Order: sequence, then structure tokens, then C-alpha cells
Amino acid sequence: MEQIRLSNASFEGDNNVYLFDGAETVLVDTGDWMPGTREHLLSALGEHDIGFADIDRVLLTHWHGDHIGLAGDIQAAGGATVHAHEADAPLVAGDTAAWDRLREIHERRFEHWRMPESGRETLRTLFEHSPSREDAPDVTPFEDGDSFDVNGQQLRAVHAPGHAAGLCVYEMGDEALTGDALLPQYTPNVGGADVRVERPLSRYLETLETLADRSYDRAWPGHRGVIEAPTNRAEEITTHHRERAWRVLDALRRLGPADIWTVSADLFGDLEGIHILHGPGEAHAHLQHLRQAGDVCRDDDEYRLADGVDTRLDSHAETGEWPLA
Repeated sequence: MEQIRLSNASFEGDNNVYLFDGAETVLVDTGDWMPGTREHLLSALGEHDIGFADIDRVLLTHWHGDHIGLAGDIQAAGGATVHAHEADAPLVAGDTAAWDRLREIHERRFEHWRMPESGRETLRTLFEHSPSREDAPDVTPFEDGDSFDVNGQQLRAVHAPGHAAGLCVYEMGDEALTGDALLPQYTPNVGGADVRVERPLSRYLETLETLADRSYDRAWPGHRGVIEAPTNRAEEITTHHRERAWRVLDALRRLGPADIWTVSADLFGDLEGIHILHGPGEAHAHLQHLRQAGDVCRDDDEYRLADGVDTRLDSHAETGEWPLA
């Protein structure tokens, strides 16, 4: 396996594509759809005397454009089969109904979050400039636990939702390709990155527990460099969310009843580009989780502390962490 690092200035840093070469040529993820990325990937593959037409299969970790952007081009060049988890396959395949539903959920979220119209227009413009649905590949869906034989090596799909509904880790012995389920520097966004996910923070915490329990020797993420201690990294991200939960509750204590956009601004300040979606999405994921735990109450589109939480916050002030069930 070879890690190919591609440029990406918009999201979590350089995208990774993983090449398995042998009797069969397989890629895990493809990078984004930008012309520079396409040329970079072609050049890297060319060092192995491989072109797009030589690729037999593409395994995708999830539906986001910076991971699937070139899947259609690769399939068109040589007929490669493209595989994605069944929850993400319709979006990857450009299914009109799936994309219409996603846009409808976005608009409902914008309203509930009380996002300003300027932010909504920025995001609508970004969505319009996503990869053309006309260039989308045909997709073969798979389920959690399905395995792929890649030149004699088994890659087993482990469903890892939270950041995306169909995000999957590809397990290969004591190592794993983790996509955006586990990143070495940033914490994967939950709540905004895929608004289809119900209970996104709860689902992601379950994913982190699964990854920690697997005790992989090494993880190969969707962005940046290899993770040498995946269990530790999963635990670090879990701690990060306990800290963020404390900050969300503290914001409500200081601000009083507040809508999601106001809480997001308190956490992240002014946001630009795709982060206009990610910031309130993350705030929403935490508020939803805390409400289900009984720590927060919701009145229409505003949230407030439940009785007694103010006092309990002081008892957790030293660590700045809030327990998450």
C-alpha cells in the first residue's frame, strides 16, 4: 500500500489516497474534483506506470466531495467499480432524490439554527459549485462488515458514522484506513458535515469507542500523516468533546437562553466558507446530546440550562470537561 498525499486547502488539510497495486489496482478515496488535484493524482500514479484506465476498483470512505471528487473520472476512463456504504451510495451516485432531500434538510437546519441569510447564501453558492451530478459514477453499495479481497489482503468495512452517515473504516489486520473517522490534528466535524445523521454526537462517540477498542497498531487517515497511536487519538477526541460540552453549557450560563447560531458564535467566532455550516452544526450536535441527557431544555429554537446544571458546572470547572453518556 502507498499513501498518496494530495493538496486540499479547503478542509482538514492534504487529502490522502491509498494505492494498492498488484494483480488488481485499487484506490481508497480519490481526492477532490479540482484540476490541480487531478493532475497531482495522475502524476503520482504515473510513477507506478498507472493511469486512471488501469484502476480496477475504488473504495470510498464516505460521500464528501474531497474524497469522491475524481471517482467519476476514474470510472469513465477504464470502467472501475466504485464502492460506497449503502447510506452514502445514493449521494455518491448523484441520485437526484437523495440530493434534494439533503438540500431540504439543510434549509430546515438553517431555519432552526437561526442562521443569517448571508450565511445561507454563502453555503448555497458553495453547494452549487460542488462536483457535477452528471459526472457521478455508478456505485456498488456495501454493508457494515463486508470484506474486499485486494491482492490477497482482506479489507473489512467497519461502519463508523458521525461525521457522515455512511463513513466507513477499512480494517486490514492490525491497521486501518480511517477516512475522516479519526484524524491526526483536527477533530472531525459532527452535526454540520452530514446533516442526515441523527444523534450525530452520540453516533460519533460510539464510533470513537469502537476504534479505541479495536486497538489498531496504526491508522491511515483521510487527511495528513499516519496516526501511530490510534487508541490514544480516539481517546483524545473523546476528551475534546467533553471539553466542548462544558463550553456549550458555560455559554448558556453566561448568555442565558440562546439559539444555536448564538452558541456557535460564542464557541467559534466569525465563520467563513464551509465552516458556516460546520460551526452551528457542531453546536447543534452538542446541544441535542445534552438535551437528551437532561442537561439542557429547548423552548422553540432556544436552549437553556436545566435546573441544577449551573451548580454542577462549577464542580467540573477545574477539568473543564462535562461527562457525556
